[in-house]
Amino acid sequence: MAREFERSRRVGEQMQRDLSDLIRREVKDPRLGMVTITGVEVSKDFASARVYVTLLGKEADEVGEDLEILNNAAGYLRGLLGKRIRLRMIPRLVFLYDQSIANGAHLSALIDAAIDSDKHSKD
Repeated sequence: MAREFERSRRVGEQMQRDLSDLIRREVKDPRLGMVTITGVEVSKDFASARVYVTLLGKEADEVGEDLEILNNAAGYLRGLLGKRIRLRMIPRLVFLYDQSIANGAHLSALIDAAIDSDKHSKD
C-alpha cells in the first residue's frame, strides 16, 4: 500500500514540473495570466489528476475564465504530457484554484493587524 502512495506522489510531482513548463510554452491564450501550479493529486488508479493552480494578481472570484481556459486545454496538455511521461495511461486533468495561498495571506494580514492593535493599546 505504501508503494502505491509513493508512486502516485512521484508521478504527481513529475506532472507538476512538466505541466508548469507546458503551460508556459504551449498555451498561447492571451487572456490567461501567470499560472503557478501549487500541487497535483493523482488518484490511486491514475485515472484522474487534480491540478491546483494559483494565478498571479487574481483573487478567487476572478479566476473563473482562467480555469475555463486551462480546463479546455486539458486534453491538449494531456497529450503533450503523454509524450514526456512514460505511463500506460495519462490521467485526465482537472484544474482547480488553490485557495491556500490566499487564505495564508488573509491570516497573515489578520495577525499583523492584531499585533498593531496590541502595540497601539500598550501606548
